[in-house]
Amino acid sequence: MTPPTPAPMLALRVHAVRAEARDVLSIELRSAVGSALPPFTPGAHLEITLPAGADSRPALVRHYSLCNSAAETHRYVVAVGLAPASRGGSLAVHEQLRVGQVLQARPPRNHFALAEGAAHYRFIAGGIGITPILSMLRWCEAQGQPWSLLYCTRSRVRTAFYEELRAYGPRVRFHFDEEAGGQLADLAQALSHPEPGEHLHCCGPAPLMRAVQAASAQRAPGTVHFEWFSAGAPAPAAQAPAAAADSAFDIVLAQSGQRLHVPPGQSILDTLEQHGIGVPFACREGLCRTCETGLCGGEAEHRDLVLSDAERVAQKTILLCVSRAKGAVLELDL
Repeated sequence: MTPPTPAPMLALRVHAVRAEARDVLSIELRSAVGSALPPFTPGAHLEITLPAGADSRPALVRHYSLCNSAAETHRYVVAVGLAPASRGGSLAVHEQLRVGQVLQARPPRNHFALAEGAAHYRFIAGGIGITPILSMLRWCEAQGQPWSLLYCTRSRVRTAFYEELRAYGPRVRFHFDEEAGGQLADLAQALSHPEPGEHLHCCGPAPLMRAVQAASAQRAPGTVHFEWFSAGAPAPAAQAPAAAADSAFDIVLAQSGQRLHVPPGQSILDTLEQHGIGVPFACREGLCRTCETGLCGGEAEHRDLVLSDAERVAQKTILLCVSRAKGAVLELDL
């Protein structure tokens, strides 16, 4: 099975840049040709190509969640925090983007879809993880659906969209580490009494995500949804074997018959690049599906954070940047 051909690129003009909190900017993008934009659903993201820097930094492909209402067709809005250990993406947004610039982007895709039809929605966000959650609660408001949000940040001044969220009153609970003496929110208590038919959606840094995962472990299958965006965020143990267990295997490229060896500690993507075979990629962390490739033979050891349980069982595709083989050979649709 070959993944769908990537959709044509969109030309998006930077219409506005706003400070939403300390080290957080929102970027409003509109069609460069004045047309309506492809629709999206709450939780979706854009794959944006950021321009090359004047200091010889290469163009970068990055994925940013949409935080505006999915009912809007005239604009996309993303918010980007300045990461202390930025690999260039957030730095480029904060230092280089200006009103009037035109960026290339893929139409929105959604790997963190809102579970429509739930009786109640509970959201937990950490830091810039508020972005997909914000689009979700906008949908809930428009549809008259009950919801609540726990938003955890380092401090009040680093809390993006603080004034807007505060206007929702008691449905939004803030937790500021700085004002709590450095203590994390009591997630066990916060999640101890779910509403009947409740679905939980969570996005944030790895420590928060792991804590929510542990606190919600007894909830009904299919009612807890995560958006992992941190490089340090491990998949559930059953899905992410330790790197120390890496073993070598071969890959066969079905379209040419070429056979390549993937040694321990090296990804399939790295191996392909070493042999001059280019495939699309962006995150190199199993977070975005850009390098998703059809699997024609063999059994993959899926280590990504985006494939569903059903997709893992189906063994139809593999993310080349992180996943490996359970056996000696994988045959790829390349």
